[in-house]
Amino acid sequence: MRNERLRWLLLSAIFAAMTAVLSQVTIPLPLIPITAQTLAVGLTATILGKRYGTLALVIYVLLGAVGLPVFSEAKGGLQILVGKSGGYIFGFIATAYVTGLYLEKTRFTLKNAIIANIIGMFVALAFGAVQLKYVMDIPWDKAVAFGVTPFLIVGVVKAVLASLIGIKVRERLIASRLLRTDQPVPR
Repeated sequence: MRNERLRWLLLSAIFAAMTAVLSQVTIPLPLIPITAQTLAVGLTATILGKRYGTLALVIYVLLGAVGLPVFSEAKGGLQILVGKSGGYIFGFIATAYVTGLYLEKTRFTLKNAIIANIIGMFVALAFGAVQLKYVMDIPWDKAVAFGVTPFLIVGVVKAVLASLIGIKVRERLIASRLLRTDQPVPR
């Protein structure tokens, strides 16, 4: 049981690191850049599920909070978390939980993963729009226009990619016995 828990914790740390790496893949936009962070979040939740997927994103956010350059454009620090993009970053934690929860309550299939990742995309965008509205002191319609609408199409594409890749990787990890689903997830 100890080895199994350690395996899950190590996987969480690996996925936190993967999120940090994919966060550096950026398409700059005037207000909020498009990054591969959300792809990493979807992959993490699809592969690890709610508990350890969420843990991986908590680790990622904490690493950034203490100043490590894990966020987009190699940034880190509390100023990022309280700034205009901080809501999205906090939303990643909720996204991992909701996406993983949906998959655990249904089944880890491609169809369910796409649904779960699209729901997760809306969770992250909602967190982002709320913080954007208050940090930028803009009306709700502008927060949605700037913080949600530009990301919908690319968000759906990333949700589908995370689902396709995530389900395949999860199946391979299970086949190689690196990920075990035949017993309860260790607490």
